[in-house]
Amino acid sequence: MKIILGSQSRFRAQALQDAGITIDEMMSPGIDEKAIRDENPERLVLMLAKAKAEALLPKISEPAILITADQVVMCNGEMREKPKDKAEAMGWLASYVKYTAEAVNGLQVVNTATGKIATGIDRATIIYKPTLLAKIKEIIDNSFAMEAAGALVEENALMTPHELRRTGEVNSFMGMPIELLKKLMAEVE
Repeated sequence: MKIILGSQSRFRAQALQDAGITIDEMMSPGIDEKAIRDENPERLVLMLAKAKAEALLPKISEPAILITADQVVMCNGEMREKPKDKAEAMGWLASYVKYTAEAVNGLQVVNTATGKIATGIDRATIIYKPTLLAKIKEIIDNSFAMEAAGALVEENALMTPHELRRTGEVNSFMGMPIELLKKLMAEVE
C-alpha cells in the first residue's frame, strides 16, 4: 500500500528512509499550526497531527497509509516549537547544558482504505555537556536548527559529540519515532 508522509519535513523523511520505510509521496497539510493551541504538550502534538491528517484526507483518493506528526520540545517548564530567530535558537541551545530537553512527539497513522486510525505519543530526553556552548553559533550557522522544534538537531554531527545523557531513540529528536510508528502502522493494517 502507498505510504504518504503528511509533512514536508526533511528530518521526518530522513528518519523514515534511515529505517527502511519507503515514502511514496510527501504532502504538505498547509494548516495554520499557530491557530491550534493547548498548554499540554501531549494534547497539542496530537491535536496538530490530527488536524494535518484531516486537511490531507480529502486530497487522497487511493488506498494509502497516511502518516502525520508534530513535535515540541519541553525545557525547564517551557514549550518550544521552531525558533523565531537566531537569538532565540542560541538561548535555547545554551539552556540544554543546564536543563534536560524533552522531545514530545505526537503521531497519527490513517489507513485510507479501512478508515482505521491509530495515534500515539513518544517522549525522549537529552542533556548536553558544557562543551556544547562553544559550538552553538556554528551549529546554528551549519545545521537546520531554525527548522527544528526547540532548535534541537540532535542528529547533527556538530551536536552529537556533546551529548551527556539521552533517553529514547535519536529518531524521536527528528520528529519521527520509528518504534512508535511501526506499532501504529501495525494497528491500522
